[in-house]
Amino acid sequence: MKARAFDYVRPHSVEEALQAFANADGDAAYIAGGQSLVPALALRLQAPALLIDIARLEELHGLSVIGDHLRIGAATRHFEILNSGLVRTHAPLLSKAASFVAHPAIRNRGTFGGSLALADPASEFPAMSLALGAEIEIASLAGNRSVAAADFFLGLYETALQPGEMIRAVHVPAATARTYCAFDELARRRGDYALVGSGINAEIDNGRIERIRIVFLAVGSTPVQAKNVENLLIGNCLTPELIRKAQETLEADLDPPGDEQTPAEMRMHLARVLLGRLLGRLEATP
Repeated sequence: MKARAFDYVRPHSVEEALQAFANADGDAAYIAGGQSLVPALALRLQAPALLIDIARLEELHGLSVIGDHLRIGAATRHFEILNSGLVRTHAPLLSKAASFVAHPAIRNRGTFGGSLALADPASEFPAMSLALGAEIEIASLAGNRSVAAADFFLGLYETALQPGEMIRAVHVPAATARTYCAFDELARRRGDYALVGSGINAEIDNGRIERIRIVFLAVGSTPVQAKNVENLLIGNCLTPELIRKAQETLEADLDPPGDEQTPAEMRMHLARVLLGRLLGRLEATP
C-alpha cells in the first residue's frame, strides 16, 4: 500500500507551522523524525492532505539547563538523549532508558517530542517523563501552555494535545546529589517492544527514601505509576523484607493486559521481578 498524495511544506518557525496547520483546516500532520508517522502514512492509518516538516526548526532542538530544570527541545533526537552529558548529569534516568529505545537506526531519527506525542504505552520516554515529573510545553496559535506528564497521557495513543498543537519542549526537574535512579525492561530480544519495563527516580538521604516515583511501561493503556508501592517506601530505608513487601503491594497498582503470547499473570509476575531487581539496585547504592 502507498501513502495518499499530500502537499508538503517546510516552515521557518513554530508559529508558521501552527498557521500552516490552521490553514489546512486540520487536515494536516506534523513530521519530525517520522519513525511512527511514515509507517502510518504507508498503511493509510493516517492520510493528511498536508505534511508540515518541523524537523529543522532550531527552536525545537537542543538541550540546556534553565534554573533547576533540564530543557529538552521536542525535536531532540533519541541518540542525542543517549549521548548527552547534560542528560547524564541532570536526568540520568533518561540516559539509562535511552539505550533500550528500539535500535540505533530508529534512535538516529526518532525525536523525544515525537515519542511523547505518540504516547505508545510500551515506549520508554513517555513513562520516564512521568517518573521524572516532567512538564510538557505545548505550542499553539493561542500561545504556550504547560501540562504535567501526569496529566498529559490520557489513554491508548491519546494525549492532552489539541488539534494543531505541538510539543515545543519538555522540562525535567534536575537531579540533585540525593537523586538515585534505576531502569530496566524485559523483552524477548533487545530492541523489541518490552513485555514490561520500569524506571525509578528517588531522593534518598542517609539511606531513607524521601521521595520516589516508580513508573511501569507496557502494563496498561498509558504509563502506570505505582503509587501504593511509593507510599509504602517513602520514609523508610530499603531492606530485603521491605522490597518483598513492595513486590506484594504491586498488585494494588497494576492490572496488566494479557495476550496469546504473554498472559496477564505472566506480565504481572515479570513486573514483580523487575520491581525487586530495581529496588535492589537502589538498596545497593552507597
